[in-house]
Amino acid sequence: MLPEVHGEFFSEVIRGIDLAARAAGYHILVSGSHSDANEMIDMLDAMRGRVDGLVVMAPDLTLTTYREQLAHKLPMVLLNSDDERHPTITIDNYGGARTMMKHLASLGHKRIAFIKGPEQNADARERLRGYRQVMRALGGASRELEFDGDFTERAGYDAVKPIVALSPRPTAIFAANDSMAVGALAAFAESGIEVPREMSLAGFDDIPIAHYVNPPLTTIGVDIAELGRRAFAVLAEAMEKGSSTRREECIGTTLVVRKSCAVSISGTYKTRGRKKGEGS
Repeated sequence: MLPEVHGEFFSEVIRGIDLAARAAGYHILVSGSHSDANEMIDMLDAMRGRVDGLVVMAPDLTLTTYREQLAHKLPMVLLNSDDERHPTITIDNYGGARTMMKHLASLGHKRIAFIKGPEQNADARERLRGYRQVMRALGGASRELEFDGDFTERAGYDAVKPIVALSPRPTAIFAANDSMAVGALAAFAESGIEVPREMSLAGFDDIPIAHYVNPPLTTIGVDIAELGRRAFAVLAEAMEKGSSTRREECIGTTLVVRKSCAVSISGTYKTRGRKKGEGS
């Protein structure tokens, strides 16, 4: 059960779960909760007695509020969510965001805009926390550089106009996910602002399309399919036992340097060649 079933991130999660499940002789059923608690609870009720186990991703919901509904003995693994009694697998969102910000700072950027994810989303909050931590160290903790987003391409596209209207203008943009970075890239192409010569741009997740846009996107790499594979592996253990018990795992992130960021030197820009990814 995922917040949505469209988009490259969720497709990769599903692919990872499906490959691992089929190798073990299982088939998967996929459902989207649309980040709605009532829909999620309805689906949980509908699945009881019909499936052997559940993988639930609900980063927009506070699952501890629904302890009674989650209390049944069906084995369950939570992705990017949290609950006191079930195994959880998360992404190092905070560490990944800090790694990207340090990379942009190493290129000479100090005025870095951030396109946020949904306020209620746990992943988005951790990425914002990582951004703010490094911005404070750079002496630029002003909230004027933070712009609302919702993880969609449209949100990234819409954020570009107010960002470039700032004075002085930021020299770099860090989008909280690749989809918003792709939307921002389209807006820059339409406005005639060259990336990275006039504006550096970075994302998070390393979805497949990030490698093929022009310029290819510098991003924080997450092995999204591995997130799905690990979810099934942990669930398989729980299904063998007949119930799930509390445990935590965190999937690490990697800096992926491509061509959408440039060195900032006294207001001018110079592209830097690709280098190997750095751990967060």
